[in-house]
Amino acid sequence: MSTPPPPGYSGYPVQPGYPPPAPARRPVVVWDLVTSIILLVFAVVVAAILTFAAFFLAFASDPCGASTVCDTDRMGVGFVIALFGPGVVTLITVVVTVVLLIVRRISFWVPIAGILLAVGVWVGGAALVISGVPGASL
Repeated sequence: MSTPPPPGYSGYPVQPGYPPPAPARRPVVVWDLVTSIILLVFAVVVAAILTFAAFFLAFASDPCGASTVCDTDRMGVGFVIALFGPGVVTLITVVVTVVLLIVRRISFWVPIAGILLAVGVWVGGAALVISGVPGASL
């Protein structure tokens, strides 16, 4: 018995003046591709809902006025984080997932992590907005 040929070996000797054969590519994992696409669509929908919900954080400033002094800078930073954060996280999620799919690595976990991170960023921004109002709580 002889040892098996190395991966990517076509069985033909390399001829002088010709490049060696290209190495074999990883096979496409169909379930990962389908799951990743479905989860990416879901991630975009979640980011759109969170962005829409961020506009309602402006109502947190309703008690602010002459009798209640609010930290408007903190509220503004929290509003910007809650408004743009989920979209930025989702954009990064889409790019990383596509790159992993192109190099044929398992990638279904990236949209799941991106969705959780987008929700966490939105909650963090909302917490900053609410913390700018004295006496307010979640």
